[in-house]
Amino acid sequence: MFKKFQPSTDISGQTAVKSSVQRSLRAGLLSQWKIDPDTLESIWPKKENITLVKCRDHISIYALNGEPLFFQHFDGPLYPTLRLLHKYPFILPVVRVDRGAIRFLLAGAHMMCPGFTSKGGWLPPPEEALPAGVAVAIHAEGKEHAIGIGITKLSTEDIKKVNKGVGVEVVTHLGDDLWALQKV
Repeated sequence: MFKKFQPSTDISGQTAVKSSVQRSLRAGLLSQWKIDPDTLESIWPKKENITLVKCRDHISIYALNGEPLFFQHFDGPLYPTLRLLHKYPFILPVVRVDRGAIRFLLAGAHMMCPGFTSKGGWLPPPEEALPAGVAVAIHAEGKEHAIGIGITKLSTEDIKKVNKGVGVEVVTHLGDDLWALQKV
């Protein structure tokens, strides 16, 4: 999504978000992410106004004081930026790939099912299974922080059963152009 993203040419405009829209964004974040209102308050204080940065390909980045906090494609789910996910690692469910998948993930490839089911990979147990279409933090074997954010293409139980094809579609990863964008 953020391959060859150049702020100078790909950002079409910035606007302040109306308070009614900010309320609906806050409600959406509370329902989509695993956070409580106090955590959301520390991420995005109610008194602070957020800015909508419109980009090419119908991507919307929401920034607080110039720092990108989360983004959205069309009217899809709200994804945190990796920098925000590193500060608050518990806001998205976690999956882990083995060491062999790291170089492919950092190149922007989608994560295949065998990367999650092999020895170094990890998926939630059956009682905490994730359905298809859920935003997840992608961790790598032996690494402390998430190296990517993606959306599950199959449920975690189906990833274990099928064990072939794309399991998680990568939305953003370390080293992409959104990661390089520190201020908007």
